[in-house]
Amino acid sequence: MTSTDCVKVAVRVRPFNKRERDAGSRCVISMTSNNISIQDPRNPQNSRTFTFDYTYWSHNGFSRNKDGLFVPEEACSRYADQTSVFLDLGQGILDNALQGYNATLLAYGQTGSGKSYSMVGYGPNKGLIPTLCERLFQSIRSTQASKQCQVFFSMLEIYNEQVADLLLKVSRSAGGLRVREDQQRGFYVEGLKRVPCDSAVQIFSKECITKQSNIYLVDLAGSERQRSSGSEADRLKEGTAINLSLTTLGNVISALADTALGKKVVHIPYRDSVLTKLLQSALGGNSRTVMIATLSPADICYEESLSTLRYAERAKRIQNKAVVNEGPTERLVKELKAENAKLLMRLSRLGQEGRKTDDETKELRRLLTHNELQIRAIQTLWEQHLQEALKDWETQYATITQERRMMQMHPYIMNINEDAQLSGVVKLFIQEGEWDIGLADNSPRVLSIRGLGIQEKHAVFSNQQRRVSITPVSGSKVIVNGVSVSKRIELQHLDRLVLGSNSTYLFIGFPSERSGEDWSRYDYDYFQSELAEAEGFHIQSLCEDQGHRPHQPDPCLLPVFYDYVKLMPMVTEANQMSKELKKGVEFKLEIKNLAMTDSKGHDLEKDIAVRVTSVESKQVWMWSKAKFVNRKFLMEEVYQQQVGGGEGADRAPLPRERDPFWDPLEPLHLGSAHLWLQSLAFRIPLEEQVEVVGPEGTEEAILQTQLVPCNPMGLPLGEDDILIDPSELLGKRMDFQLVLDQCCGLRWVKESRNRGVQIGFRVFDCPQPLYTPAIWHNVNPLMDHRVQFTALRTSQELLNYMQSNALVLELWGLQEGCSELVSCMDGVKMTQKDNIIIDKISASEHSTAETRSSDLSSSLRALHQDMEQLRNVNAALRKENSCLREQLNSARNGVENNRGRQERRGSLRPSCDAEFAKALKVFYHSMTSVRGQLQRLRRHKPSEEADLLGFRLFVDEHTYLLKDFSEQLEQCVTTLKQDVAAIVRRKREKSGIWS
Repeated sequence: MTSTDCVKVAVRVRPFNKRERDAGSRCVISMTSNNISIQDPRNPQNSRTFTFDYTYWSHNGFSRNKDGLFVPEEACSRYADQTSVFLDLGQGILDNALQGYNATLLAYGQTGSGKSYSMVGYGPNKGLIPTLCERLFQSIRSTQASKQCQVFFSMLEIYNEQVADLLLKVSRSAGGLRVREDQQRGFYVEGLKRVPCDSAVQIFSKECITKQSNIYLVDLAGSERQRSSGSEADRLKEGTAINLSLTTLGNVISALADTALGKKVVHIPYRDSVLTKLLQSALGGNSRTVMIATLSPADICYEESLSTLRYAERAKRIQNKAVVNEGPTERLVKELKAENAKLLMRLSRLGQEGRKTDDETKELRRLLTHNELQIRAIQTLWEQHLQEALKDWETQYATITQERRMMQMHPYIMNINEDAQLSGVVKLFIQEGEWDIGLADNSPRVLSIRGLGIQEKHAVFSNQQRRVSITPVSGSKVIVNGVSVSKRIELQHLDRLVLGSNSTYLFIGFPSERSGEDWSRYDYDYFQSELAEAEGFHIQSLCEDQGHRPHQPDPCLLPVFYDYVKLMPMVTEANQMSKELKKGVEFKLEIKNLAMTDSKGHDLEKDIAVRVTSVESKQVWMWSKAKFVNRKFLMEEVYQQQVGGGEGADRAPLPRERDPFWDPLEPLHLGSAHLWLQSLAFRIPLEEQVEVVGPEGTEEAILQTQLVPCNPMGLPLGEDDILIDPSELLGKRMDFQLVLDQCCGLRWVKESRNRGVQIGFRVFDCPQPLYTPAIWHNVNPLMDHRVQFTALRTSQELLNYMQSNALVLELWGLQEGCSELVSCMDGVKMTQKDNIIIDKISASEHSTAETRSSDLSSSLRALHQDMEQLRNVNAALRKENSCLREQLNSARNGVENNRGRQERRGSLRPSCDAEFAKALKVFYHSMTSVRGQLQRLRRHKPSEEADLLGFRLFVDEHTYLLKDFSEQLEQCVTTLKQDVAAIVRRKREKSGIWS
């Protein structure tokens, strides 16, 4: 019997977690029937809708009952609990298995999206796997053939393309278990432990055919690990993806989906990874398969959730051809029994016919005995398997019992894992006396642990007189409650320990010290937040520049904080791997302030980057967080090969271009400065020293700059050209020059003289950034760079831009071996004098006018003829005017007096206008100084190591700065008031002329 059906796909939406609630996240997912929609948080009009076989809304509408189960709040609530998910998915998997079909359940989604909760569950809220196992044995016990049923259980993990047997107590073999291929069995894991259970997944049909089924329950790694380094414009090929298994799984699903749509697919890459080899029957093969995709509904997880939905949509197109399996062992038993029945019939027939012969009878009885022995051997082998499994269980039960007894007697440390399901699995008991802890395991008084940065003898625990202390060994890394320690320290109940790079443990004190408090709050995030705070990084420090109170952090900054905390252990591990592999590379987390690149200067967004530095050459790279995560997993692969003794341990080191610790050198963005354009709207020249501020608020350099309004020939305008009302520029041509005179105090070059710099900038709608020529080996280089910009007809948009925006000057660092930045002039329009044209709206209007001028040339010729006729008329009028002039001579004196008054009236207005313009110019320059003082106030912070005296000095200094700022601001305003009052007074004194 063959059945063809598509992979069934379910989608489940979980509640907000603590991190998302703290960040003030908004739900961007909605669900109606089997349709699920996701909205782009940056563009609410952009929404995508997907349709699946099953959809489960588990985001809200639930409560916890007295048994601890999450259940719908009301009878009409759409909340999907664990039971409803199992009835749809788990029961179907179980039914298919009992019918003899291979059955597969895949869980897919980003880390923390709820995969493990759906698959395993938590507390009384059991997931699909434990519930399916319970229902499986219930079904078997209810069948008449349960005594003939056989169940084997195996559990494996695939990491870095290596297969590990999770049921083996001994240490894993180097390189992992091998995946073999058999013509009948397909791909299988050689040497994988199969533990028998006391019943099986098989039933007998009316024809007494034995059926066999394999159930695959697969909890995939976080989908964010599927990204290849190519997605970050990396130079590594997509074939070296972070998690090859997940990437290949995506390729297989895409190929199978295309096949289902009728497209011609030459190759389906099952063999490209271990996971897809073992799941070949589940995808496009002999299996009935269900995928459950789990989603976070938070806006901060939009990209990953959309990626998961697209992945699931492709998967639902895959078609499998499932057949009922007949077990080879059971088939052999059935054949032997049938053969025995025939032999007995022959013996009976010989006896009835009286043709018995000793030889024939002996041969038949020999065959009967041989078959019976074979049947008995098969049954005995199964019983032996059961006995061995029973002994293993008894040993495990004794170990569990012993562990519980030890917990009631001694203090211990237990592991804290990023996956909450794995926390508390390891418990190391600290009995009386001294105990070494480290990699060594050849001594009876050693607590053996594994992990990056763990030494053979890492530290010593001491349990004396009911007091427990830890003493680090020289050179080892031990952190207690976020603080690094180098000498003996006494431990208190619920102290947090970090050994090596990131082996995290919670210390549980003597039973008398345990007061029944909730230990669950000391999770992995708690450890990392504590480490971050010890380094001076906490949410309050993020909000200082924005003026938020400590208990009211800005929600948009919280994701940055959690990203930082999430990446901290990864950076620590990368540094440890670099140290052990002798790569000479250091990694450091940095916070990029995106306001540096915002022309308005008030963007609150921040992002995380990783600064990579070569210790020897001082070369520097800046990696995005996604690129670092990708490289981190590649580093682990190299580390396992060269240090962990895995496959390829004797392989030659990777060439530099393939080494994940190395990158081609590129210009590095060091910081930005803001040069405000407001003065250009009044045609006032500006000469200013602006501070280049780095991503972490450090002063990188001082730029001496000018903004010079000029005429089309590049000559500066005079004071008479200053405007009171910027709207007078509308529709007129405007020219100005940006002058970069000198760059002073380059911190980048101070650190290493073999470096250089360039300045990049982009004005208004200029399509490409422009760069100054590179300058090398100079801390205070003279730049003398001048660029002229032209707006042919100034638009309102340009005028608004100049009044509220700044020109962002970006400082780029160059290193030996990296290419210099080159200005790309594609799409940049120039005047005949090589001035750069901005304000494309006005430029396009000017271009249109030039086009129309050629069309009007013919009309102008006709007008010339008309002008000739008018000249004749004009000559006659001249004669008449000469007569009139003689008549007017008599009234010349009166006219001259009146003309004098008009001239004086006209001369006064320009004079007043110029005075107003000068007053504005003085005020604007003063406000520039005030703005610089305000920026210094914002960056003025106390030292992290400051004591009480240091804080008093800081307060005194801050008070002085505030007083200085207040005096400067008051002086600016007072001066402007005085100037305006003086101008008004002079106007009133001459009111007879002014009116």
